[in-house]
Amino acid sequence: QVQLVESGGGLVQAGGSLRLSCAASGSIFSINVMRWHRQAPGKQREMVAVINSGGWPNYADSVKGRFTISRDNAKKLVYLQMNNLKPDDTAVYYCNVEAARSRLSTWVDYWGQGIQVTVSS
Repeated sequence: QVQLVESGGGLVQAGGSLRLSCAASGSIFSINVMRWHRQAPGKQREMVAVINSGGWPNYADSVKGRFTISRDNAKKLVYLQMNNLKPDDTAVYYCNVEAARSRLSTWVDYWGQGIQVTVSS
């Protein structure tokens, strides 16, 4: 089993900050990339940040300069530091991890349950 659990969401005023955390646990041999996605009501799911196994990040243009993704490989954690939040950032945020369950297996996508972030104006 592999499970991902997000935490750190909530309600914040525009201009404020939140830090999301995602903890991976279970039968994990190795982890490749780790991503954060979000989905606003009535919108398609959007990838907002990704970090590879070496710690190199990439971001969607909409969050570049405001969000920072990081990871702790020893603890199997991925974080999303969100600064200068805007009402348009309101969404359910999902953690997504590519993991292998054994030395011989390929990468498989795993998803967290999602966590609400609401930014008020």
